[in-house]
Amino acid sequence: MTDASFTIVAIDGGAASGKSSTSRALSERFNLLHVDTGSFYRTMTAEMLRMGVAADDPAGIREATGKITLETEVEGRRAHMKINGRVVPDAEIRTAEVNANVSHFAAVPELREALLAYQRGQTTVAQNAGFPGLIMEGRDIGSVIFPDATFRFFLHADPAERARRRAAEGQEDSITERDRLDRSRKTAPLACPLGATDIDSTHLTLEEVVELLSSNLSHRLSPAS
Repeated sequence: MTDASFTIVAIDGGAASGKSSTSRALSERFNLLHVDTGSFYRTMTAEMLRMGVAADDPAGIREATGKITLETEVEGRRAHMKINGRVVPDAEIRTAEVNANVSHFAAVPELREALLAYQRGQTTVAQNAGFPGLIMEGRDIGSVIFPDATFRFFLHADPAERARRRAAEGQEDSITERDRLDRSRKTAPLACPLGATDIDSTHLTLEEVVELLSSNLSHRLSPAS
């Protein structure tokens, strides 16, 4: 049971829309557990590829996820997924191969179902760790995972600007193709949740986006000491 005073901040958006940088900054400012669900799907994708399971094999995915144990390790203000007792490092989940496959695996209902309870369970992880709330980023947080979140935001930006951001990070990522796959999947498609605050970050700096969201959160949360 989540305490009534516990705050849940949901931030959704496409690749390179600014979700992660904004979430990390708000996590630090308001002492919230930062939960990056994109890293969860990347971790699962890397594990499926390691196990030789294809994204077009839902039965194989269901069988594979049944053999996987998921736990959470909290480091500072960040939640890390532990898969079969191991935290998979970023270097293994942000490869070109994972980038090319993650949206395909994320579209499989069997995989999403396997992660649903785990994602919602991050509230318990945060409360047990003494946080006053959590900030969770992804593509269906405000629509599926926490439709009743205290705050729901949707970040978007021009595809060309997002591609520039990815290139500046030294990453290869097909923004347009991932958008198409994420928006067209039948289960939990990427879309701005009804009632969420929609923010176009194309011409905003990170600092401006953070301040914009902070002005909303500050009515309920106090800055971390």
